[in-house]
Amino acid sequence: MANMISVLRNENTILGLFWQGPANTILSEPDQLYQLLTKLNKPLYVVQKGNQIGMTAQGSITSQGDFSLIACAPPLPIEQLGNPDFRSAYRTNYAFYAGSMANGISSEELVIALGKAGFLASFGAGGCSPARIESAIQKIKDALPERPFAFNLLNSPNEPALERRTVELYLQHGIRVLEASAYLMVSANLVWYRAAGLSQGSNGEPVIGNRIIAKLSRKEVARRFLAPAPTEILNQLVNEGRITPLQAELALRVPMADDITVEADSGGHTDNRPLVALVPAIRALRDELQEKHQFAVPVRVGAAGGIGTPEAALAAFMLGADYIVTGSINQSCVEAGTSAHAKNLLAQAEMTDVAMAPAADMFEMGVKVQVLKRGTMFAMRAQKLHELYSRYDSLEEIPPKERERLETQVFKKAFGEVWDECVRFFSERDPRQLERARNNPKDQMALVFRWYLGLSSRWSNTGEPGREMDYQIWCGPAMGMFNDWVRGTYLSDPANRHVVDVTLHLLTGAAYLARVRALEMQGISLPEPLRRYIPEKPLI
Repeated sequence: MANMISVLRNENTILGLFWQGPANTILSEPDQLYQLLTKLNKPLYVVQKGNQIGMTAQGSITSQGDFSLIACAPPLPIEQLGNPDFRSAYRTNYAFYAGSMANGISSEELVIALGKAGFLASFGAGGCSPARIESAIQKIKDALPERPFAFNLLNSPNEPALERRTVELYLQHGIRVLEASAYLMVSANLVWYRAAGLSQGSNGEPVIGNRIIAKLSRKEVARRFLAPAPTEILNQLVNEGRITPLQAELALRVPMADDITVEADSGGHTDNRPLVALVPAIRALRDELQEKHQFAVPVRVGAAGGIGTPEAALAAFMLGADYIVTGSINQSCVEAGTSAHAKNLLAQAEMTDVAMAPAADMFEMGVKVQVLKRGTMFAMRAQKLHELYSRYDSLEEIPPKERERLETQVFKKAFGEVWDECVRFFSERDPRQLERARNNPKDQMALVFRWYLGLSSRWSNTGEPGREMDYQIWCGPAMGMFNDWVRGTYLSDPANRHVVDVTLHLLTGAAYLARVRALEMQGISLPEPLRRYIPEKPLI
């Protein structure tokens, strides 16, 4: 056997141990070694006889023999990645879920496809009407009666009535897993959902019926979800008859969330935080508050943001993430609820082809979202709207030239026409916003500007002709990393990107690289091509 493997540090030899098995199973050619490394259910042994070194997935370790054992790596099927408690809690096969993308981008088709394959996925209910959400509930429940799925609840500080109606739907239809996104404070409606699912077991302990996965990026926000629900909110819900006194008492004995998804530099709402700093910080906070509260089941901590390659997935697990979450890369997949044009733009994106732009749902607060800037002018135009909003107190104060540019190039409608559409929209969705706007010109300006911000994401989903330069496509740097990884493979074509296949490759690559790294830490040097995982063919 030719030496394609070398030992960097002789002291790493496992002294006194040998390998015994068929000599013809010891391989050394790069293609052969790659096939061995991909057999994740088999152990790997690196053995040496004289000056010859090879690798095998057969045989066993013995105390004597002709072949010295110099390194080994245990089996690592992808089902073993992460925390098994996550898999058990959500009845999923993997420590993974597909995060929500608003306006139904993480669509029924995406949730169902992943659910049937044993993965958890969250429907992107943010920005959807109650009727649209209810339709999705019925479709997903019918398709996945015994399979995992979740629904998103996006923080809507400007639309509390919509948040309450969404929670009502989730309780009415028995939605048992809620992904809470973009929350800065724990709202009464979120506490209602949590407490309404609590019951008392035969041993007197709380039984959690409604699970919450909180997606966040700040320690001060995490602290609120790592603690029980606020007493004042529980008392309010009891007084309103929305929960029982027993449920309020039980809520003080469980954390607000079962899981915290630490969201680093991601698409959409993001603080652009580095994952390598954020995950350890939130884990340390979790341990501190678990010591204080002594919950029966500690809150798990997962990782999201920037996970678009096997290397990133493995890094998250090695940081201690109980599970990982993908987002940006899913919307370039066939099942995502976005247009073919948007998917093609995403498939061409580089890691740097992203920018921050004002968020439609928190426009007045100055909150921003990360979007794709390649092939669209949305980020620049949206930023201009926020500059005008910050500078002027009404639409009438905007200089004529600026107004003309907005009406002809951006809105492609007069301000009056846009306002009429806002009136029709909010008359059904949230009339209180219209009342405020009629009494405050600056609030009216905000609604007019939010018209553009809100529709731009829908235009990208539906593929609105003539609006391509206004498409708002939520995207993080993970998208460019993914494109670099799959360049030259069948996954470079978005038509071949099926979400289950992409996810399986991501996890398979993470497990593959974990075994490569395990051998390297034992002093084994492998040929450079073997230090990368390439998706060569579909796994489904």
